[in-house]
Amino acid sequence: MATVRQREAARKNIKKAQMKWEGMDRRQHAKSQPEGRARAQIGSKGEGKFYRIEVGNKENFTTFRYHDVGSKGHLMRLSGKRPTGSWGTQAWLVEKGDAHMQGQTLVADTRDARELFSKLGSRPKHIKGDIFAAMDRRNVPEGEKPTPAQKRARSANIRKAQQSRRKSS
Repeated sequence: MATVRQREAARKNIKKAQMKWEGMDRRQHAKSQPEGRARAQIGSKGEGKFYRIEVGNKENFTTFRYHDVGSKGHLMRLSGKRPTGSWGTQAWLVEKGDAHMQGQTLVADTRDARELFSKLGSRPKHIKGDIFAAMDRRNVPEGEKPTPAQKRARSANIRKAQQSRRKSS
């Protein structure tokens, strides 16, 4: 049985808690709950329309943007802006009709998905739900450099510089 003093202390504590609670916004309310009232992580339940293949660490980016790649709605690139201002790929989203799970890896069913998977540095490995992890692009040995793509980019940049010089003179 509680004493009179304990009951008074309990009433005071309840009043203090109510006052503090009224001064909080919704986010602070949710954070103060012991269970956190957090919503599930994206893709962790496996109920979405897309498989997510993470190729970059989310913490390296400040802003994110989706880009449709190929035919509309099948492949999407989630690019992130780094604090330095440069952009990079954080994840790829592949529609569930374009790929399927086989064991612990993701296997492409369409041409676009096969092209994407061939450009990745490793096979997408299952983490949880609809989330997979892979390396961004394959490691090109120094002996194979410059690659044809690097040669094309270099010649295109030289052409651009020459044209801008012609325009300015």
